[in-house]
Amino acid sequence: MKLWTIFLSLALAGAQTATPPLKSVIGEVTSLDAAAKQIKVKADDGAVYTIDLADSTSYYHVPPGEKDLKKATKIAASDVAVGDRLLARGALTEETKSIAAKTIVVMTKADLAKKQERDRAAWQTRGVAGTVTAVNADTKEITINPHGRDAKTVVIETSLAGFRRYAPDSVRFADAKPSTFAELQVGDTVRVLGDKNEDGTRFKAEELIFGSFLSIAATVVSVNAATGEVVVTDLKTKKPVTIQTNQNTMLRKLDERVARFLALRMHPDAAAGGGPPGAGAGPPQAQSGAPGASGAADSGRPSVGAGGPRPGAANGDLQQLLERSPQLSLADLKKGDALIISSSKGADGSSMTAFSLVAGVEPFLAAAPRTAGQVDLGSWNIGAGMPEQ
Repeated sequence: MKLWTIFLSLALAGAQTATPPLKSVIGEVTSLDAAAKQIKVKADDGAVYTIDLADSTSYYHVPPGEKDLKKATKIAASDVAVGDRLLARGALTEETKSIAAKTIVVMTKADLAKKQERDRAAWQTRGVAGTVTAVNADTKEITINPHGRDAKTVVIETSLAGFRRYAPDSVRFADAKPSTFAELQVGDTVRVLGDKNEDGTRFKAEELIFGSFLSIAATVVSVNAATGEVVVTDLKTKKPVTIQTNQNTMLRKLDERVARFLALRMHPDAAAGGGPPGAGAGPPQAQSGAPGASGAADSGRPSVGAGGPRPGAANGDLQQLLERSPQLSLADLKKGDALIISSSKGADGSSMTAFSLVAGVEPFLAAAPRTAGQVDLGSWNIGAGMPEQ
C-alpha cells in the first residue's frame, strides 16, 4: 500500500473521534522552529502549511506500511526531522494555511528510504514493463510487448491489481494518481508488479502503473535556460514546438559511445558507425568537446570501455540507462543540436512539458529507420518510473 493510502487510513481512523472543522494535512517536513513551536510542511497538493504545536499535541511514529494507529510508537516533538513524512490533524485556519495540531503522525526519512529501496528492488525483480498491444475488458486482461530485445509477448491478468496513472505533467512514480482498468488503452506504456508463470508469457498483477507517452526527435532552434524553455523543430512535422522543462524533467546527455551502443542494440540492422542509406540527411553529428562527450567521467553511468557500455546493459530499462547518464545543462545546448523529447501524449503539438529531454542522440537517430524520410522512434520507450530511491 502506498504512503498516501496509509496516511489516509490513519486520517480516517483519527476522524472517528474528531469533530469538525478538523483537517488532516499530509506532506513532507521542510523546516522546524522549536522556539516558535511550528513545523512547515509541503503538502501533497503542493500547498505549504504551518503546523502550530501545543503542549497537548500528541506525537506518534509509524513505520512505512503500518495501517493501524494503535501500533504507533509515542515520540517527542524533538524526534521530528526535516525530510520526514508527516500527517498533522487539527483545526485549520484557511487564510493563513495553519493547523493547530492535535495529533502528529510521522514516518521518518530513514524509514522511507529503506522502504523505497525495498520497493524498487521488488519492481526490478518481480516487475515487467512494456507497451499495451491489446485490452480485453471482458477478462480484465491486457497484452503487452515488453521493452527490450527478443522479449516475449506477455498477457497481464489485472483482476486483483491496483491501478495508478501517471500525472499529465510528470512521469514520477510518486506523482501517479489512482486509476482504473477502463482508462488503459492500446499504446500505453505500463509497468507491472506481480508474479509470472514458468515460461514468462502470463503475469498476475498486484500493481499496475501506466501512462500515454509521446516521444519526438527534434533539433534545437533556441534556448532560454533561465525559464527552462527550449524551442525545437520537430523532425517529423517540420514545425516548431515549445518545450517546457521543470524540476521533474530528466535532462541527460548521452555519451557518444552509449548512443552508438543504443543504436546498435535497438537497430541491429544498422551499422554501428552509421545509419542506413540517406542517414546523412538527418541531424548533425555530435560536436567534439560538447558536454558529456566521449571520455567524460561519470561513475553513475554504465561502465564504458573501448567496445561501448558493459555487456548486458541494453537488456535493462532504457529509463535506467538514461538516469545513469550525465546530467545536461540547458545552457550547454546549441542551435542545431539533436534531441529526443518525451512528454504526455495529450500535448497539443505546439508545446509540451518534457518528462525527459535527451541530447547526444545523433548516432541513435542516424541509425533509426525512416519512413518517407521521417525518423521512426518506435524503439525509444520512456520507462514508467519506479519508486524513487
